[in-house]
Amino acid sequence: MHIDWWTLGFQTLNALVLVWLLARFLFRPVAKIVAERQRTAAVLITEAAAAKAAALDERQKVDADSAQLAGQRAHLLETATAEAAQLKTSLEEAVRTETEQMRTAAQAAADASRRDAAAADADRASQFALDIAARLLDRLPAEARVAGFIDGLASELAKLPESTRAQLTGDDGAVRLTAPRMLTETELAACRTAFAQALGHELQIQVTVDPAVIAGLELEAPHALVHNSFRHDLAGLKTALLAHDTVPA
Repeated sequence: MHIDWWTLGFQTLNALVLVWLLARFLFRPVAKIVAERQRTAAVLITEAAAAKAAALDERQKVDADSAQLAGQRAHLLETATAEAAQLKTSLEEAVRTETEQMRTAAQAAADASRRDAAAADADRASQFALDIAARLLDRLPAEARVAGFIDGLASELAKLPESTRAQLTGDDGAVRLTAPRMLTETELAACRTAFAQALGHELQIQVTVDPAVIAGLELEAPHALVHNSFRHDLAGLKTALLAHDTVPA
């Protein structure tokens, strides 16, 4: 095989010129454009990565805010539920307390009404019994309504303190002797004698008449009040009957 070195040399030179031309006028501009595109792409990628990171951060922040809001909502709901339960319990307790107070007040009112009714019945019954006793005592003879009570009143006078008996003279103040009727001279003399023996000195008395005494005598002085009469005994009996009848069962 015969090789034409001149032809091969020219072809090689042409190839080198072509490569130089391509490198100068095609490869470098293209490489520059590619480099610019790569830099632009890198900037875009960096910006996209930053935007993605910012978006992720924002999403995480939103998720955190949502979680916080959900937690706050749950806490508020739990607090509201607890407060509602507490309010319900308080209202129920208040209703129970008010109901119990109303029941107690109603029971007290009913008990008071029963006591008042029982007291009124007892008062009427006691008054009726006393009226009957007074009517029976009113049938006593006139003499028995006074004579049988003189010594008893003198005995009550003797029980007074010594200082009171010493002041009881009738000189410095009226000593009133109340009887169911006007006393006879004999009865008045018997009273003076019995009272003088009980007191150790004379007693000036003024006799007054009060049929309500029924039977007996009542002596009233500035420093003493002595009873020995059916009126006083019936009043004490009435008090005792009322006290007995109104004692709760």
